[in-house]
Amino acid sequence: MSVRVRRIYETPEPEDGVRVLVDRLWPRGMSKEDAHVDEWPKGLTPSNELRRWFHDGGSYEEFTRRYEAELADPEAAGLLDGLRESARKEPVTLLTASKTPEQSHATVLARLLSA
Repeated sequence: MSVRVRRIYETPEPEDGVRVLVDRLWPRGMSKEDAHVDEWPKGLTPSNELRRWFHDGGSYEEFTRRYEAELADPEAAGLLDGLRESARKEPVTLLTASKTPEQSHATVLARLLSA
């Protein structure tokens, strides 16, 4: 299973496989043509409330705990299972506009998908 996280502003690579945007909002300044996004499952993204809380100074550890709780919602869990199934068949790249993808929801998703 191959799952990786990349910034959406990086040039697409053949190794990306299925490119999945995991941000709730479309990335500023990025055209849909340049993004080469295959899927955009908004139901897997953190809620607006959680996203704002984290950007207002919430800890990453607590963000991770709260986000995992949101992912237990039936809709999100179903989307996560579908993405996990895709990752079993081909590489999946989770795309985010986050300036620090290593401390973002995309990294949480990548860990859950690889488990």
